[in-house]
Amino acid sequence: MNDESQNKMGTPTPEELREQVERTRDELGQTVEALAAKADIKAQAKGKAEAVKAQVAEKTAAVKAQAAEKTGTVKAQAAEKTAAVREQAAVKAASASGQIREKTGQAAELVKDRTPDAVLEKTAQAAAQVRESAARAGQYAADRTPDPLLEKAGRAATAARANRAPLVAGGALLIAFLLIRRSRGRNR
Repeated sequence: MNDESQNKMGTPTPEELREQVERTRDELGQTVEALAAKADIKAQAKGKAEAVKAQVAEKTAAVKAQAAEKTGTVKAQAAEKTAAVREQAAVKAASASGQIREKTGQAAELVKDRTPDAVLEKTAQAAAQVRESAARAGQYAADRTPDPLLEKAGRAATAARANRAPLVAGGALLIAFLLIRRSRGRNR
């Protein structure tokens, strides 16, 4: 039997043995590297820490996005509610203002109706005297007052004329209050 016939029967050639040894060395090296990696706790911990760090970063980003979304929603709701409250306040203020004007008018009429004619005449006379005295005082003041001050006074008078109804109503209420107080003082 020669070498070729022995090779066919199962005995490896030196070349095949070298290749087999080389393959075994490679497999053994890979196995050793895998075992070394498993035995390297520091590297494993580092890998796990990096994985956890990545998960935390993802969760943080998701929570931040949710918080930003909820903040936007809350801000929008707050703006809507604020606008609604402002609108309601404006409506209520307008209603209250109208009611106050109405009540003031009613009170003025009531005072006027309950005031004796003699008092109304005296009030009219006193008002005429006050107007006359005020006109004289105004003329005297106008003659003696510098021009810039006259301009400011003119603007104030214009504003008072523009708001005459509330001023008259307030004056009527004051007069009515004083008259009622005076009459109660006499009755005691």
